[in-house]
Amino acid sequence: MATTSDIRNGMCIRYNHDIYKIIEFLHVKPGKGPAFVRTKLKSVTTGKVLDNTFSAGHKIEDVRVETNGFQYLYNDGDFYHFMNVDDYTQIRLVESAIDQPGLLKEGEVVSVSINTEDNMPLSVDMPPHVILEVTHTEPGIKGNTATNATKPAIVESGAEVQVPLFINEGDKIKVETDKGTYKERIKE
Repeated sequence: MATTSDIRNGMCIRYNHDIYKIIEFLHVKPGKGPAFVRTKLKSVTTGKVLDNTFSAGHKIEDVRVETNGFQYLYNDGDFYHFMNVDDYTQIRLVESAIDQPGLLKEGEVVSVSINTEDNMPLSVDMPPHVILEVTHTEPGIKGNTATNATKPAIVESGAEVQVPLFINEGDKIKVETDKGTYKERIKE
């Protein structure tokens, strides 16, 4: 058993007959009254996010997880298939277990958290950013870079990302996976 002082981002806990991953937390010590911990929890089974407040010192049941590197293989419509980079075993996951499934491209290595009690995959953590090629966007207009205007672009994984006006088809861009936003153009 852990307490609220052990809470950290990425920790998995058992709460309300489900397993939740802590996305955000904040220890709050008001001037008046007892301290508490404000958390944002994501269900690893349904993907539902909820806000919860624990009083300071509250006992929480943590779930022991093991994190391994897995390579994304393909999507067959219902499941996303991954291969362990160490022992080449394969697993399949539903879309709700993945934070940004639209930014996954074949061959990408991600971290998969596995419950050590029953060896069930819990969640997929994407790398901080991915490099994707723009497959479709409207042509850029020369000299139209002074403003922060953006346009939609479809990348090779099929996701739509808002990019600056100077980005053209065939350009490689860096995309932040936590927000799904454009970071920079990659020069080759």
